[in-house]
Amino acid sequence: MGKYGKIVEDFYTERTRILNALAQEENKHVMMRLIGALAFRTHCQTYGYIQDKLGRKFTDFDFVSYPRFVRDVRRILTELGYEEDKQVTQLFGDRRMLFHDPAFGRHADVFYNVLDFCHPINFVGRLESEELTVPLAELLLEKMQIVEINEKDLIDSVMLLREHPIGDSDKETINAVVITRILANDWGFWRTVTGNLKLLGEKLDHYDSLSKEDRQVVHDRIKELQDRIEAKPKSLGWKARAQIGERVKWYKDVEELQR
Repeated sequence: MGKYGKIVEDFYTERTRILNALAQEENKHVMMRLIGALAFRTHCQTYGYIQDKLGRKFTDFDFVSYPRFVRDVRRILTELGYEEDKQVTQLFGDRRMLFHDPAFGRHADVFYNVLDFCHPINFVGRLESEELTVPLAELLLEKMQIVEINEKDLIDSVMLLREHPIGDSDKETINAVVITRILANDWGFWRTVTGNLKLLGEKLDHYDSLSKEDRQVVHDRIKELQDRIEAKPKSLGWKARAQIGERVKWYKDVEELQR
């Protein structure tokens, strides 16, 4: 058993155990923020049931931190009962660490500074905006950057957009200022996100368990975000890359880490 009790099977209860450990006085200085499905659920207290209704299952725990907290992250997760995958640490250094749950076969991924799959999301200077998770803008981008987006990512995005308005701040708001700034400087990222927002709007009507009001609110928020992305002036680099368009691949292929 770890310092903070034993690992439990229920994902949401285990999430709470981890967050409670981070809230302890000796760990308060450590910026280690949830991303992924459990971060979405953490931020969606009213509409979290949408994940359940649409059959969304949790599989892992994912976090973002800064490299200066590597030793603290290792200490905290070890004290929680997780086992570090030292081969992954050797391969990725201060970019990514992997910890295994010996009780239930799950794992906890920790990314440092950047989440870099199809497109890079840089968290430097952003983890200070929230106490438990990364900010909502980056949560949405985490899903919208996936070129071959799947059902679970669409479900998480629907839930987030049902719960939170589009706006100009991070406080329980999907910060369009952050999203539009990132996309106005990167045509490839823009192409993927705008394509996925369009797909998300088209998929909404296929979710029978959503009410008419649910669909309308999400449609309206997608449209508002699309309009703001379109209206944002684009950089010279964006315009130059747009001339090439889809003749050249605009994203990275994601290879799953061998576990």
